Amino acid sequence: MSSKQALLVIDYTNDFVADKGALTCGKPGQAIEKYIFDLVDKMYQEGDWIWFPTDVHKPNDPYHPETKLFPPHNVMNSWGRQLYGNISYWFVEHNNDEQVKLFDKTRYSAFAGTDLDLRLRERKIDTLHLVGVCTDICILHTAVDAYNLGYKIVIHENGVASFNQAGHQWALEHFKNCLGAEIIK
Repeated sequence: MSSKQALLVIDYTNDFVADKGALTCGKPGQAIEKYIFDLVDKMYQEGDWIWFPTDVHKPNDPYHPETKLFPPHNVMNSWGRQLYGNISYWFVEHNNDEQVKLFDKTRYSAFAGTDLDLRLRERKIDTLHLVGVCTDICILHTAVDAYNLGYKIVIHENGVASFNQAGHQWALEHFKNCLGAEIIK
């Protein structure tokens, strides 16, 4: 494996995307499924790393700051935490492959409290492609941390969504103008 890039599919779970998800962005999140699926498959075939940083929570955790901000979501071992739609089937088919990994995250950023930076540096990855939800929350915080750690950032505009359209648009501009991210339309 010699790829210098990784695709991070962030929080693309039932709770964030499905109609009955606990904290869903609904139709905007569902509309990006095919784009994400095609990108995952293409980058996988090209030998790139495909990682799924996925939010996980304990119900009503009094020590987690999101408990006061949002309803319970992505609770461990629940339907809501499972990957959404065809992405879930793709992951099940490929999850034993070295280049595919799902890992827990407990904060907005995929870097906060995880060994993501270490794993990327071990593999000499210097470019991160970001897709998933929500553009103005977990994608944004992951991108800011990636920027601060010196990674090149690629945002796939057709592969990100939010339940807040104004926040989504603001984040896309922020990625480009403040983080120097390449925006692929």
